Amino acid sequence: MCGRNSLFAPPGALEDAFGAEIVTDGGYEPRYNIAPGQPLEVVTNEARDEIDQLRWGLVPPWADGPGDGLINARSETAHEKRPFADAWESRPCVVLSSGFYEWQARSGGPKQPYRVHRRDDPAFAMAGLWEVWEGDDRTVPCVTILTTEPNDLVAPIHDRMPVVLPGGTESAWLAGDPDERAELCRPYPEDDLEAYEISTRVNDPSNDDPSVIEPLGHEQSGLDRFGSD
Repeated sequence: MCGRNSLFAPPGALEDAFGAEIVTDGGYEPRYNIAPGQPLEVVTNEARDEIDQLRWGLVPPWADGPGDGLINARSETAHEKRPFADAWESRPCVVLSSGFYEWQARSGGPKQPYRVHRRDDPAFAMAGLWEVWEGDDRTVPCVTILTTEPNDLVAPIHDRMPVVLPGGTESAWLAGDPDERAELCRPYPEDDLEAYEISTRVNDPSNDDPSVIEPLGHEQSGLDRFGSD
């Protein structure tokens, strides 16, 4: 799964990378610890030249209230699951990220958080689906992040990972038909990603500053240093 995100690339770099203008209410602020229920920067298929914000947690249109929403959807089954089927068919989006976080379960102790990011790239796109929940007095544009099987880098940490889109395929994701999008839902090449341990400060969403992404006093030395739990 993907339960925490970050986005702190300079605004100009974001606009250049995705060919879109930032239009978020109140402007763009770098974020190091974005939690479910908070806004995510996205580009939707209906506004491909705009970077806007949607609330993280997809709420099906028939839900009685906005609630927490569904933060992830399995890419393998989204097309057949009622909460996601319509969005899979016609509402793809890309979720912008400077790195996501996963937690590795370890026997006899707390889970260890890791930061996963793309090498030498201030931001990349993850595949998402968007929806608009409408109530009597409230409208909630919302988004979920699609997940897939982990690559060899992420597998020792978690059994799922977000669908990270290779650079240059963002337009294909937004403009493609469901079958074309399904072809893009695969594990991202591990040799283009890095992962390292970070402090459990990330567990508290109120900790939203650059110290969240600092390594735990040592650098990753290879897959053999990951636990196997």
